[in-house]
Amino acid sequence: MTDRRLLVSVPEGPLRDAFLALGPLAEGVDLVVWDLDSPAPADEIDLVVPPYMGTAGRLGTLSGVRTRLVQSQSIGYDDVPAALPPGHVFANAASVHETSTAELALALVLAAQRGIPEFVRAAAEGRWAPEARESLADRRVLLVGAGGVGRAIEERLRPFEVELTRVASRARDDEHGHVHGTDELPALLPDAEIVIVGVPLTDATTGLVDAGFLAALPDGALVVNIARGKVADTDAILAEATSGRLRFALDVTEPEPLPAGHPLFALPNVLISPHVGGASTAMTPRMARLLRRQVERMLRGEEPLNVVLRT
Repeated sequence: MTDRRLLVSVPEGPLRDAFLALGPLAEGVDLVVWDLDSPAPADEIDLVVPPYMGTAGRLGTLSGVRTRLVQSQSIGYDDVPAALPPGHVFANAASVHETSTAELALALVLAAQRGIPEFVRAAAEGRWAPEARESLADRRVLLVGAGGVGRAIEERLRPFEVELTRVASRARDDEHGHVHGTDELPALLPDAEIVIVGVPLTDATTGLVDAGFLAALPDGALVVNIARGKVADTDAILAEATSGRLRFALDVTEPEPLPAGHPLFALPNVLISPHVGGASTAMTPRMARLLRRQVERMLRGEEPLNVVLRT
């Protein structure tokens, strides 16, 4: 360790305040607010936290700035490799968003199954409109994605007494039983009543939910996407939704945001939320705790958590 003080930048006041609320700054640590829209406050910043939204578009500002760690506020980083200048270490925000994203996934499933959008529309029209709807209990649920978000969804699904089948990039077994590989999807889809897609966006998962994927599902199946918009083919979704054969609950779309007046907005069998999986009151405190852990590890000379990219 040198005698130079450790400099940490965060993009806005609320994250700074949440970080400071965890306790006094360690000796030798300075904290500044920098949103990457203005010139860097120093030539060397040990730990940089970019803004939550529009991160990739601002990473070019780090050119010429020496850093030890760039700490994202998102889990996904598919747009970062092409945007991050050389010479930086990039960590994602694993542990911050899994719980909130899983909450939203379950909320979308329950709302679609129990007809909440229809009840809201009826109430807005002043109508009492009772209707027996599909349960979540006893349904055959196919969970595609077994990372942090997938595991959080799995934990929350189990008390709902579903018949759960899990799929990951490769087949394996764990303490809860067998996890199927994505190569088995053609055999698994015809039996699924609900499909929840929570995979990271990679070359292998781009366009995973295409026309063939959807055609393999039984009539009336519900498809929930809380991954990334590019994981699914929007035209294929629109075709199946317009026909009324399948139902959809989408927190992510391609393009994003979905343009005003897009036909998906008007379909009664499509429920859309505007990419808010991690956008809850849990985010900032959890992000502050992750940042505190990273600073403590840096002070001890330890490797940072969640490193996903080195340029």
